Amino acid sequence: MTNLMFIPSLVTKMLPDDYVGFTFFVGCMAMMAASAFFFLSLNQFDKKWRTSVLVSGLITFIAAVHYFYMKEYWAEIGESPTFFRYVDWILTVPLMCLEFYLILKVAGAKTDLLWKMIALSIVMLVTGYLGETVYSDNAALWGGISGLAYFVIVYEIWLGSASKLAAAAGGDVLAAHKILCWFVLVGWAIYPLGYMLGTDGWYTSILGKGSVDVAYNIADAINKIGFGLVIYNLAVKSQKD
Repeated sequence: MTNLMFIPSLVTKMLPDDYVGFTFFVGCMAMMAASAFFFLSLNQFDKKWRTSVLVSGLITFIAAVHYFYMKEYWAEIGESPTFFRYVDWILTVPLMCLEFYLILKVAGAKTDLLWKMIALSIVMLVTGYLGETVYSDNAALWGGISGLAYFVIVYEIWLGSASKLAAAAGGDVLAAHKILCWFVLVGWAIYPLGYMLGTDGWYTSILGKGSVDVAYNIADAINKIGFGLVIYNLAVKSQKD
């Protein structure tokens, strides 16, 4: 009987026009389904690709858990769950950087590349969080630092050592690397845009202000599930070779 008392807290009424709550719910379900797909497919791959597919499943699983909490936070409080979102990102974005390293190991990628990209992603996220919450009066400064780290990551994968390693690997690895690069360049671009819409700075007079939770939720699902599907497709093709 005591356990039944907790059931209402897990179910909150959602209004027909609550698009934020709807995308939180759909995002949670989509990423949980993707996690099940990646985890259940592990046995079909050899050790070389199993880790990459496992990481894909971990990314979507971590996101699904956070989206469950973010949906409830939104339903109960009616505010953007900034803290939970950044906790999700601080765990999943470095794992997405890890995916680049794992597919480029075949071309001789060193751990230096891995730690460099992870460090840049952490700087990008920590400074973004500080600008949105702790030091919101200087949001433009902290956002600039975060944006700089993002563009260094973009440079690294498009023109830097990661790009050279992908070119050396060629074939399916190069094709997968290019698709992941587009995810970072286009898919991740919604995040700095959302930061500017949600904070005050020199950009406010140009962009205005507003909530981008719906765009964040859709972008998160596309980016994280899409990353995993690219890795899965590469693993499948490599198994056939």
